[in-house]
Amino acid sequence: MKIFLLGFMGAGKSYWGKQLAEHWQLPYYDLDEVIVEAEEMAISDIFATKGEDYFREKESMLLRELSKQDRFLISCGGGTPCFQDNMDFMNEKGTTIWINPSVPAMVERLTRKKSKRPLIQDLEDDDLIDYVEMKLAERRQFYEQSRHIISSDHITLDTFTKNIDHA
Repeated sequence: MKIFLLGFMGAGKSYWGKQLAEHWQLPYYDLDEVIVEAEEMAISDIFATKGEDYFREKESMLLRELSKQDRFLISCGGGTPCFQDNMDFMNEKGTTIWINPSVPAMVERLTRKKSKRPLIQDLEDDDLIDYVEMKLAERRQFYEQSRHIISSDHITLDTFTKNIDHA
């Protein structure tokens, strides 16, 4: 099994990635955490000091490196599918799953953890809704290329196992 979890921030990629990797007994990687470890700095610092182009190149390189393994589950960053032909690469190498809860569900989750998210920490609640809707509209064309789409605000482990039979 080679699984790539995709979705916007607040969709639940990291949470479900850990749960599913344990359930399917797969090595688990959070791509953002892999980048932070490799660069020895926070993602916000990478963007600030080295720029988004550098970050996206590093993200793509590490995605391809991790994908050389026989089995894994990778929780990708929200923008991962949108750059460097990553979406085509992931669909070619494994099974892509877009976790797609409603905007209100994501906004509610993000509001609780705004301080830990540099891109949104200074946004007012109304601006956060606009930001999520705008970014989601930009990324939808990539997310929609996923092999499986889980569109629910109330996902369970059973939701995945019924939709993805031995991906």
